[in-house]
Amino acid sequence: MKWTYDWLTDYLTTTATPHEIADTLTRIGLEVEDVDIPVAPVAARIVECRAHENSDHLHVLMVDDGSGTLRQVVCGAPNARVGLVSALARPGCKIGGMEIKSGKLRGVMSDGMMCSARELGIGDDHDGIIELPDSTALGTSVVDAPVVFDAGITPNRPDYLSVAGIARDLAAAGVGTFKPMTAPHQFQVKSNRHVDIQTPNCPTYRFCEIHGIKNTHSPRVIASRLAAIGINPKNVAVDVTNYICYDMGQPMHCFDADRVSGDIVVRCATPGEEFTDLFGTTHQLTDTDMVIADADGILAVAGVIGGSRAMTRDDTVNIILESAYFDPVAVRKTAKRLGLSTDASYRYERGIDPTITGAALARAASMIMDTAGGEIVGSGFAGQMVTPNIKIEYSPALLRKKTGIDMDAQTQKRILMGLDFVVQDGGATWTVYPTAARVDIQIPENIVAELVRLYGYDQIAGATAHGATSDGATHQELNLGVKRHLAARGLSECVSFGFGNMAAEQMLSDRPSIAVANPITSDLNTARNNLLGNMLNAVADNEKRGYADLNLFELGTVFDGDAPGDQHTQLVIVRTGMTAPRHWLGRSRAVDVFDAKADILSLMRGQNVTVLTDNPPRWAHPFRWGAVMQGKKKIAEFGQLHPNVARAWKIKTPVMVAIVDDVSVLPTSRRRGDAQLSDFQPITRDFAFVTDADFPASTLVSTAASADNRIVDAVIFDAFDMGDGKKSIAFTITILPRENMSDAALQELQTAVISRVESRCPAHIRDK
Repeated sequence: MKWTYDWLTDYLTTTATPHEIADTLTRIGLEVEDVDIPVAPVAARIVECRAHENSDHLHVLMVDDGSGTLRQVVCGAPNARVGLVSALARPGCKIGGMEIKSGKLRGVMSDGMMCSARELGIGDDHDGIIELPDSTALGTSVVDAPVVFDAGITPNRPDYLSVAGIARDLAAAGVGTFKPMTAPHQFQVKSNRHVDIQTPNCPTYRFCEIHGIKNTHSPRVIASRLAAIGINPKNVAVDVTNYICYDMGQPMHCFDADRVSGDIVVRCATPGEEFTDLFGTTHQLTDTDMVIADADGILAVAGVIGGSRAMTRDDTVNIILESAYFDPVAVRKTAKRLGLSTDASYRYERGIDPTITGAALARAASMIMDTAGGEIVGSGFAGQMVTPNIKIEYSPALLRKKTGIDMDAQTQKRILMGLDFVVQDGGATWTVYPTAARVDIQIPENIVAELVRLYGYDQIAGATAHGATSDGATHQELNLGVKRHLAARGLSECVSFGFGNMAAEQMLSDRPSIAVANPITSDLNTARNNLLGNMLNAVADNEKRGYADLNLFELGTVFDGDAPGDQHTQLVIVRTGMTAPRHWLGRSRAVDVFDAKADILSLMRGQNVTVLTDNPPRWAHPFRWGAVMQGKKKIAEFGQLHPNVARAWKIKTPVMVAIVDDVSVLPTSRRRGDAQLSDFQPITRDFAFVTDADFPASTLVSTAASADNRIVDAVIFDAFDMGDGKKSIAFTITILPRENMSDAALQELQTAVISRVESRCPAHIRDK
């Protein structure tokens, strides 16, 4: 999503700088990836014009840009001449998305570019460079160079796909005051055309017919803003629909009314029906695709793309504006099947504000007529007014229960009202009505997330953890204890998506799959009911790239149903290949089912268990599987992956698996004396010392490790006899920093290791 700073100020009264706005948005959940503060083209006078010696059409110009120093520019425009005042893009300017740089053209240095009206984004003329009045002050900006924000939108925040939605969130975060846009008076002129909705996937359809427009260039404000975000301005009718899409978040479409035959029908396509889009591509549709049609056939694929037959052209004089609400799932399925992603489908898929179709239509019509003239000859409405009345029962005490944050009720209410939520204070329990633009707010936990987001993630550090187990350990501490324990056994943590694949899940177990109605990709179409499927994907990907020796675990949430609370935490462990890498001391062996069993038993911390081998699950080898039991309660299971399952994932290496379906049944796993984990990644350094042949290598290595308390491990990787009573010992130390270490600090630690070994052992650092 891109927008400009001046566009934002249409909805937000603020004194914040662009960088302050970007920092605030990133802090509250909208990651701003770039803030482009461009260099504007300036007025410059040509004071010298000569022919390029290596070209028959280029000129070498000397131009005065008001800086006091003439600048040499190579230009191919036929109207370049001495005395002409034109637009100069100096190095650093961006024209058409490309940054201008100094460089040679046909062997002659060019320190900038003279620009045409089209290149400046203020017209279509590209026959020559723009001609400015002689009175134009040299060095002044020729066009506005708006500050452009670029942010990545997460699927759960469709309200961020409009400038108005971004401004509303900034106001709630305290960066200015929100200015609601006053909607024009909605027209009441009824049309002779009617709308017939024949599918439930279109709850609301509005249109407005305007005759007698002059489809000219858009006003400078609209054209410059669209150009700044990468949309090429075409004509006022098309530009306004694009503008409203970004401004209000309501996708719209404009038809040439003279090419629409009779009434408008919203229906499903017939199987095999063909449609040619506005880019000239022909698509074959199915009966799951929703279309806008007239008596002669399809006009557009609803919510995705318009058709070529009734597209608006520069010579169009009569138009029909469409403003509708389409079902997100239906639009997404069609867009994915056709391989199309448009600004409209991107918004419909995520869910738009269903209440603004009328306001958007009225505003678009007003903007078009203000520039292109014309009059409204009719309007139509079909379906029903969609007014989502989401009512959430919320207790202010839930925030502390879920997050440990102590926030008083009045602060919570102020934040929610700043988001345009309606709060009915009932004391211990409130009734909260989210604004219609926030289609993602459905349950009390969503409200908790909003409060935390705007309160500030940086203020959560002192929060108290909740959700303790029976012996006082929190779930977070228990899970962390399990992770530390498995890491100490040589396993690496794997983290995968919270989604699964239905076909894979049915192959691995008989547990029901929880289908996702609107999956992010076709192969992640369930809320995962186990962790093994994604783990096998990781094993297959690693083996394909030559890494067959793996020791992995994942601890994560799996889903039992689609209702809140239908979930639990599962643990899966996978070992493949050899137990250890090749080593000069001896041979390693292939992992077997008893390695997986040992992982489970180590988690039981000495408690008595039994192992049963009846009724193996689908994923397991029928004769190499066992269930770890305490009485009649199954704690875990382990075994080798079934050959048929391995074949389905194209895994050739035997895979050993251990699964704890619900980690809450494990004994408390935290260790009271565990040191705090560092926020910084470990650093390794290698050393080689020459010492006496009879001096213990373990003493040398332990001496090195004692040089600094940040050294957490030291492992010998090489030793050989040098003769003359000497040997070489090479080892690796692992450093766990407590703060960011500079090169100088790291060098100081290395020097301390060498000094300590050489002062306390009969050894010296090996030169080579």
